[in-house]
Amino acid sequence: MNIKKVVITAAGRNQHLLPLQTLVDCDGVQKSALRIIIEESISAGIEDICIVICPGDQTAYKAAAGKVPGKLQFVEQTAPLGYGHALYCAKDFLAGEPFLHLVSDHLYLTRQEQRCAQQLTENARLQKCSISAVQATREAMLPYYGAIGGKTVSHEQRLYAVETVIEKPTPTEAEQRLIMPGLRTGHYLCFFGMHVLTPAIQRLLGGLLESWQQSGFAAVFGREPGPEDWLVPRRSDVAQPHTEGSMFKSFRRACVKLRIAPRSLQALRNTFEAERASGGR
Repeated sequence: MNIKKVVITAAGRNQHLLPLQTLVDCDGVQKSALRIIIEESISAGIEDICIVICPGDQTAYKAAAGKVPGKLQFVEQTAPLGYGHALYCAKDFLAGEPFLHLVSDHLYLTRQEQRCAQQLTENARLQKCSISAVQATREAMLPYYGAIGGKTVSHEQRLYAVETVIEKPTPTEAEQRLIMPGLRTGHYLCFFGMHVLTPAIQRLLGGLLESWQQSGFAAVFGREPGPEDWLVPRRSDVAQPHTEGSMFKSFRRACVKLRIAPRSLQALRNTFEAERASGGR
């Protein structure tokens, strides 16, 4: 597996300014958080860099990135259609090749000599499959991460075969489904924003987005989607959409009535997406 490209997602509406902040790196040098993330990817042999951004952010991001070896490309996610859609926006840049994926609101630290991205890409080449970085995370932090369950492949290499993925699980869910051998009690393996993905991910994302556009929306709302339908229409007046804020406030009230207790806005969003995918049942 030849991994020469990276996609850095930075279009989150609540996080897109974080990579522009100036920090001090491990060597005591001032640089932007984005520059530190780019250097992480370059350490793994990456030559071409794509950053998925909000419309209008390119000038600021280009300045924060500085000079980079190889190709630097910016792709705008024109509407907040989600994390998967942000990755799909980079399909032309990827051109059917495997790639490293980093998120822009994480910085990566390790006690090993090799940097995190180096370790991950080397394991991906050896295993010849998609691979994600995880870290042991205490139970109190579960509302902020996706977590995995599975089986140990190699204790020496700290490799696991993933069988279950739960986004922001409750402690009860984690205890029932995500216990992993070798971890301290009350600790679980959680993602921390670094993956190597094969070209299959773009095909799967494209199929899901097309399926939703063709049938999922109509099944929920009784009409075909329009160009602005990343917003959820009001059932009483489909010509007048909810704003994103009012959509989640309305859904939160419905959750209370159904005795569903979302833990955060992000958890609420995930609950909403799950309910929508199941047709609202």
